[in-house]
Amino acid sequence: MLSISNLEVVYDDVILVLRGISLDVPDGSIVALLGANGAGKTTLLRSITGLLDLHEGEITKGRITLDGEPIQKLPASRIVHRGIKQVMEGRRVFAEFTVEENLRVGAHTAKRGSTAASLDRVYGLFPALRDRRRQAAGYLSGGEQQMLAMGRALMSDPRCLLLDEPSLGLAPLLVQQIRDLIVEINAQGTTVLLVEQNANMALSIAAQGYIMETGKIVMDKPSSELLDDEDVREFYLGLREGSDAKSFREVKHYKRRKRWLS
Repeated sequence: MLSISNLEVVYDDVILVLRGISLDVPDGSIVALLGANGAGKTTLLRSITGLLDLHEGEITKGRITLDGEPIQKLPASRIVHRGIKQVMEGRRVFAEFTVEENLRVGAHTAKRGSTAASLDRVYGLFPALRDRRRQAAGYLSGGEQQMLAMGRALMSDPRCLLLDEPSLGLAPLLVQQIRDLIVEINAQGTTVLLVEQNANMALSIAAQGYIMETGKIVMDKPSSELLDDEDVREFYLGLREGSDAKSFREVKHYKRRKRWLS
């Protein structure tokens, strides 16, 4: 469905942020994109959704295609109409609007007459939102606001949902709830590109995983293989020695140096 090929992005005409990124998101799948802060994950999502201009960014090389057709030059509104929706890091709910008003904002690109059915779907996925539908969104907990942001994006029945750090700042029990909700959303037919620092959560539900560092993809494998990869376990899951390395590539360097010294 969604394909990124050899993508380069520059900010302020001088700062090269993405360096030849290639990534595929098959129809009906969950794909995980992992990386530490500053790796360029959010920039990649902005590139897909047409929001780079708002941040003085520009695609200088490469292609982004949806169903084989290039979309990297389309305005953000057209990309939304094509069926791609992004849930941004930090939730970005309208604090003074009620829960239901927030959800209805998300339906502005939906087919006429479909809002009631979309509300039923979202309330079925997130029962807590139904209970609080007349409450101001600013008074929701962090986990509820994340659910609201996801529900708002689903109101137009997107084909592909881009999630930027949905578990950030949430307690472990809420992370598990968000994980289960992503699985259910995908089971209902929505393709998901999941950007996460919580590698264990992301890889446990994704079919394919990509690891990004300093604007490059440094590894991509089926998620089950990444979970079993010793270097991934050391850096992203912190399970073995070398986990204090500052980057994924430092883990590999640490191990090579240790073998050499021995």
